[in-house]
Amino acid sequence: MTTSRDHPRSTRARPTGRTWRHRSAATGLAAALVAAGSALPATPALAVNATHATVVSADPANWTPHALDGTVYRIIQIGNRVYMAGSFTKVRNAGSTTDLAMPRLVAFDATTGRIDTTFRPVVNGTVKGLAAAADGRSLYIGGSFTSVNGVAAPRVARIDAATGARFAGFAPAALNGQVNDMRLVGDRLIVGGAFQTVGGVTRRGLAALNAGTGAADSSVNLRLDGPRTTTTGVTGPVKVEALDVSADGSRLIFVGNFSTVAGQARHQLAVARLSSTGATLSGWWTDRYQPTCASSFPTYMRGVDISPDGTWFVAVTTGYMYTGRLCDAAARFEFGTETGGKQPTWANYTGGDTLLSVAITGPAVYVGGHQRWLDNPYGRNSAGAGAVSRPGIGAIHPVTGKALAWNPTKDRGVGTAELYATERGLWVGSDTNTVAGEYHAKIAFFPVP
Repeated sequence: MTTSRDHPRSTRARPTGRTWRHRSAATGLAAALVAAGSALPATPALAVNATHATVVSADPANWTPHALDGTVYRIIQIGNRVYMAGSFTKVRNAGSTTDLAMPRLVAFDATTGRIDTTFRPVVNGTVKGLAAAADGRSLYIGGSFTSVNGVAAPRVARIDAATGARFAGFAPAALNGQVNDMRLVGDRLIVGGAFQTVGGVTRRGLAALNAGTGAADSSVNLRLDGPRTTTTGVTGPVKVEALDVSADGSRLIFVGNFSTVAGQARHQLAVARLSSTGATLSGWWTDRYQPTCASSFPTYMRGVDISPDGTWFVAVTTGYMYTGRLCDAAARFEFGTETGGKQPTWANYTGGDTLLSVAITGPAVYVGGHQRWLDNPYGRNSAGAGAVSRPGIGAIHPVTGKALAWNPTKDRGVGTAELYATERGLWVGSDTNTVAGEYHAKIAFFPVP
């Protein structure tokens, strides 16, 4: 919840210039790989976070709009328009006292922050997934909704990026449960969530749709199973909490409450290879997420983001603090060879507070949640030896795994649900209103200096 990433998260969006979470250089690379015999899908949609030269400013921009209730779960940029999605029902321009009833999905100018009141899709439930379409003129949305603009749209839809009107010809196969995240990769829209069927066919937690028609794509069928239970025996449906795709479109990573994937043991985190013929389970695995954290969390995975160069990733978790376990922590893993028994390069612990989101930009690994501290492996709901205060948001050095000095502070609430980096800076979405001591309701932007 992190995640794009420069064009959309393997398309999350098209920020400006080369930041296309769809870079022209990457498109050239994909063409070269295909010419060399690689099985990469055509026109992979790239959803990496933008690479920055330095850590972003700790002073948020003053011009961003406000969401007055609910939570902002997802943010993407296409051209010079930013889209924010969530459970909110009312928004307001910066410096204004006029509330606008524009629920769940809003577009605004990426430079001025002014809300576009002509973009008015009517979505009847929370939006938690966004991906920019390859045409640059439309976007995909996913969530718990069942209709868009008065027409049935069971958890996925494609809409016009300028008006919010439904996109002609896209009739998605029905999903029977919520979508939590999505990425566009070539001609496939990969979705993860709590659904168990797609078009009436079993697809637990992870599936793909044809990006043009919305029809179910049977080539992505990794057979997630073995939902984890609480210590009291409570079991829910198989679900994917978050996913990401590497910038070259060849690698998929996803996290959730599963214990097996494609018949192989994969505890809460799995890696798959994507090609023109579909998805296959990678031999990469770790057992570090096999142990239980707090008994109330069948899955304690909350977010994952692949580095811009595609060689490593960071996963973030909830679950309270247990010695030797990756609960309430951010952990870096290297992809390396596709073998098992992988161990984290580093882990940074909060000391008992949830992390929900992560974004890797090069000089920093940004993490968000309702944490009070980082560098806190010895704290148990307290500041242990070495802990540093980082309420609601923080930044970690990508090599050392230690907290950077960046510390704007943020109201904690349920937590920072979204971190999204464009070339211009870092977007933050959440359920709270105060960032760096200033009023920024549910959304804020930290510019690159």
